[in-house]
Amino acid sequence: MRVGQADIDRLEGVIAALRARDYREGGGSCRELLRVLEPYGAALRRGMMSEPLARRLAGVVADLHNLKGWTEFDSGRPLRAERHFRRALELAAESGNDDLVANVRYRLGRMYLHHRSPVEALEQFGHGQLAARRAGRPLSQAILSANEAWAYALLGDVRQALDKLSLAPEQFASSLGDTVPSWSAFFTANDMAAMIGTVRTELARVVDVRHSREAIPALTEAIDGYGPDMVRSRSLTMIWLAVDHALEGDLDRAAEVGLAAMEIAYGIRSARTRDRLRPLSESVRKRVGDINARDLLDRIATFRAAA
Repeated sequence: MRVGQADIDRLEGVIAALRARDYREGGGSCRELLRVLEPYGAALRRGMMSEPLARRLAGVVADLHNLKGWTEFDSGRPLRAERHFRRALELAAESGNDDLVANVRYRLGRMYLHHRSPVEALEQFGHGQLAARRAGRPLSQAILSANEAWAYALLGDVRQALDKLSLAPEQFASSLGDTVPSWSAFFTANDMAAMIGTVRTELARVVDVRHSREAIPALTEAIDGYGPDMVRSRSLTMIWLAVDHALEGDLDRAAEVGLAAMEIAYGIRSARTRDRLRPLSESVRKRVGDINARDLLDRIATFRAAA
């Protein structure tokens, strides 16, 4: 079989469309479709083509595994996810695409962060920063710096967390006007605000509740900016906002935001929304004497059981 530019373009377009669906509806909505697509990518790689096309195809198939790993992670299957991320790294290196290497490292690190392994996450983010610098991609550097800040927040290292958090917006500003590949196009000003709020929320949980004062306006800004193309991000960010209101003792607002986040999450096939409710439960449980707290805990338990 002879493989041409149009074949690779077609595969790349399908991956971009499935990535958009993942953002809207969660990894569970497109995980099986990606499984079907894998053999097609492998078959293309066995075809006849020029060396430049072969390198480009390696990068596109790498991104297929990158997205497959992300959807497996989002569906609560970390072992399967890691296998795909590792394969994506091999193919991205073969293609010579350092920006894609950086993105895979970011996503692998995010999986470690989600499972509360910040040291392992920092190792991946560090490798990702090296690749992003080789690629000359400030947007990828900003994504990685913001997530390094999150990892340091989980470790309770306020100085490092805030240093990285101050660096990320500068790198993001340097990227404005650049052509953005689909794997990093999600990281807009909304996501920058969400990451600032996320890091501050983790510092509020781990170090000092006063960080919630900085978290709440950043998270609110992000939530207001998310449209129908980023439903999962909106729900996840709303849960963090509910955590901050609970930490500050405003159980009325925490319940209002938390219940609204769960209403959105019912339409999303994502295990991460269910998992994100755990820190909300922990924050609310400290004030279990409040009737709103008991009601919210019951609703969270119902949602997680149904999910």
